[in-house]
Amino acid sequence: MKSFLKYWLPVLIWLCVIFVGSTDVLSAEQTSRFVEPFLRWLKPDISSETLAQIHFFARKLGHIFEYALLAIFLWRALRSGANLRVKISILVIVVWFVCAIFAATDEFHQSFIPSRTASPNDVVIDIFGVVIGLTICMGFALRINRKSEI
Repeated sequence: MKSFLKYWLPVLIWLCVIFVGSTDVLSAEQTSRFVEPFLRWLKPDISSETLAQIHFFARKLGHIFEYALLAIFLWRALRSGANLRVKISILVIVVWFVCAIFAATDEFHQSFIPSRTASPNDVVIDIFGVVIGLTICMGFALRINRKSEI
């Protein structure tokens, strides 16, 4: 049970966070209520066009961050919480595949939310986040392997 709480609970919680974020709670309309006043406070003469662009890119960065973190949590759970003895390349493929499937189903879920739109481009952005997360994990794995060889 301790192993589940330590390794798998963060994965499940993060999946729920992503799912809830795909509802109206984090729609563009909702996030603009916080982002735009903050940006206007920082730069009162900011144009509406610039506001829209910054808001758009901030939302896309959110996709990258949430899926990079999902990949890291899943990597950690599979590598340490499941005691799998597989090559890193297999682990990378499994994590990438699971995260890509979740990204696609998450966009499908958004197609049922009136204030959201499903976009294949967002799935690509999510997968880019997964690749970043996997790159971080592989970097740490290689670093740990080099230290154990010394």
